[in-house]
Amino acid sequence: MKKKRFWKLEYSLTFFVVFIVVLLLIPTSIQSTLQADLITKWNDCYDNISFMKDAMNKHEKENMLIKLKQAKDKSEREKIVTLIIKPYFRLTENKYLKHYRTKYLNGSRIKQGDEYYFSELYNGDRNIIVGIKDIKDVSQESAMFMMMFDVNGILPPNTWGRDIFGVKVYDDRVAPIGDTLTIDELKSDCSMEGTGVSCSYYYHIGGSFIE
Repeated sequence: MKKKRFWKLEYSLTFFVVFIVVLLLIPTSIQSTLQADLITKWNDCYDNISFMKDAMNKHEKENMLIKLKQAKDKSEREKIVTLIIKPYFRLTENKYLKHYRTKYLNGSRIKQGDEYYFSELYNGDRNIIVGIKDIKDVSQESAMFMMMFDVNGILPPNTWGRDIFGVKVYDDRVAPIGDTLTIDELKSDCSMEGTGVSCSYYYHIGGSFIE
């Protein structure tokens, strides 16, 4: 009888341990699946950006550059860039985006005035949020403007490296943010201690996602 009770106790303990392990693994598995889906959306989005830039180069480059050079200030340049980009992403304004807030992967909030703070936000195709920001030229090789994409829209986490990624648009190319960093620098930034901004490039080249 004691042996039978001991066997039942041992069986119950084993079942309990397995149950706890399953509970611990399920959230991780779900998170990994969601993150993989967001990365796929980002890569699809980047393909669309590349197409946009090719079209701009072929049909509008000269006219666009002339307009940008004639712009009087940053605000005017942002308006010109937005008008050029709008048809490619079907951008529409949304007053509710005034309450939209973003953060870095390490959890810190992005404040007005930060390099990756975007004041010009729009709704785009497939419910993504698109941000556009002018970058003042410091040399001929400098990026003209920067774009951010929240690939699942206003849904959380609204975090760089999770659902927010970005590119810099140059005169002759488009590059994911972080393309000038080394692999070690990318891994460091694309971690829970980093900003997550460079995940834009890290994931594009096949870097493993954060679990």
